[in-house]
Amino acid sequence: MPDALPNAPSCERNRDAILAVLQRHFGDRRHVLEVGSGTGQHAVHFAAAMPGLHWHCSDRVEHLPGIRAWLTHAGLPNTSPATELDVATGPWPRPSAAPGARFDAAFSANTLHIMGWPEVVAMFAGLDHALADDAVLAVYGPFNRGGAYSSESNRRFDDWLKARDPRSAIRDFEAVDALARGIGLALLEDAAMPANNRCIVWRRTR
Repeated sequence: MPDALPNAPSCERNRDAILAVLQRHFGDRRHVLEVGSGTGQHAVHFAAAMPGLHWHCSDRVEHLPGIRAWLTHAGLPNTSPATELDVATGPWPRPSAAPGARFDAAFSANTLHIMGWPEVVAMFAGLDHALADDAVLAVYGPFNRGGAYSSESNRRFDDWLKARDPRSAIRDFEAVDALARGIGLALLEDAAMPANNRCIVWRRTR
């Protein structure tokens, strides 16, 4: 890997576990929107492994140079140029290969606990308009259940998050699932991932 490319070691560690879930649920999808592509490492790994799926990266403007560097380095035919997206303000992108259409899949990793809760709500509101009626959504990261931490390491991580930014926090699964259900998504899978994370998958039924 060239030194100029941004590197998040966690992406290297979790990418294959996430890919196994995506392959189960994205096999019949065509256009996926990644919300918060970060370094771009997930995008190139997943797009290379699923060549029938067109991957569309998005993130806040400060992350775009790194994402673009990864996309250029990989040179994959099934990735679109990275798009600026702040979930709080939009505008939300559309599939570049199918103007006027909506995405039939979306993916987001390690974003909900970094955003403030109002931004999490805004993200699902934006997905409501960006996703097709039969779309699949997959979200990766740490989650609480019933307000309880799943591990002591997640408790420590949550303390670190809140010290860094009081708006950040590990989210309760029930609260996020309510937002998903509010835009017509039904739970398909809640898969255990390494390091006390989850990969949660919903499908739209309207």
